[in-house]
Amino acid sequence: MPHTPPPPPALAQRLARVRQHFDDRIVPLWQGPGWNAELALPFEALAADHRPEPVKRYRAMACARQLYLFSSRLQRPDAAQRAAALFDSLQRHFVDTGHSGWFYSIDAQGQPLDRCKDLYTHAFILFACAHYWGQVREPRVLAVVEEVLRQIETRFRRDDGLYEANLGEDWSGLGSGPLQNPLMHLAEAFLQVLAVRDDAAVQRALLTLCDALQRQFIDPACGVMLEKPLGAVDNWFEPGHQFEWFFLLDTSPLLRGGGLHQAIDRAFAYAERHGVQGTAVVATLTPEGRVLDATQRIWAKAEYLRALTLRPEANDRLLRQLTALEAEFLHAGGWHECRNADGAVSRHDMPSTTPYHLATALEGLRRIG
Repeated sequence: MPHTPPPPPALAQRLARVRQHFDDRIVPLWQGPGWNAELALPFEALAADHRPEPVKRYRAMACARQLYLFSSRLQRPDAAQRAAALFDSLQRHFVDTGHSGWFYSIDAQGQPLDRCKDLYTHAFILFACAHYWGQVREPRVLAVVEEVLRQIETRFRRDDGLYEANLGEDWSGLGSGPLQNPLMHLAEAFLQVLAVRDDAAVQRALLTLCDALQRQFIDPACGVMLEKPLGAVDNWFEPGHQFEWFFLLDTSPLLRGGGLHQAIDRAFAYAERHGVQGTAVVATLTPEGRVLDATQRIWAKAEYLRALTLRPEANDRLLRQLTALEAEFLHAGGWHECRNADGAVSRHDMPSTTPYHLATALEGLRRIG
């Protein structure tokens, strides 16, 4: 990490409070009321009073995100045991023993529910297990990393360097085509693999993926990363994803300076100009910059925060955004997931997937102190 001057005291104090809130108020929710001890899985969401929302499903992706959360905090009491339980649950509940790979979800009784093979899910399993293996170096964890890499490359990969978003239970094609969000998290997973071991094949796959994304997802007029390939009907972009991409690319020695990084770097100002209104990071816009959905989501603000750590002279914006995060999204019982265009809370539950975004944002904010 390059040397950076210490942040101004007001920014450092605000960041310390947000970190403390995360450690003292949010993470414990998933060691207590958010944990289904019978299935050894996190509930999908908690209500504002910390009671689990009615159970309709458990997703492998949510389990993997929580594995990342606790394997990032192994010094925390009981975190090592929780990470081990989550890793075991990924294998016990979600592995398709008939066709290989991992199911998307199971039902409230622990039986397979959505049996499709989903790239987003497999990318998060790879991301979390690679990170966990980097912490524990256990052969059984490495075996899962190798297996999910094999499935991604042999099942999801297309001839154009991209990857199918969804396949059937038996890996049959569903005609889904590639989508930006699963591909971004696949890139994130590849970067995590490379962070814990040298892997020439993963490096080649990552570079090929980024080249293909630059050709097929970057809008030639405004420069942003679109959610669907160029030419798709009713395409859109999400500022939160622009900022998430910028952080991943700018912090990677392998990808920094490449074509995709240059494109996303140029698009940063466009995404800010149209997608950040006051302290609100809006949800979706047309490529021309017209707001489609003005919902403010905590994950998008978290991604904007960590992206700002990489922008020159951004301390003032960082302080404003951190202040807004604390004032508008954090509360004594946890956090607000969404606010609408008028600023009213529009989603009152707390999903088990959100702490991953907050954890990665806080990790990125270490760059400033």
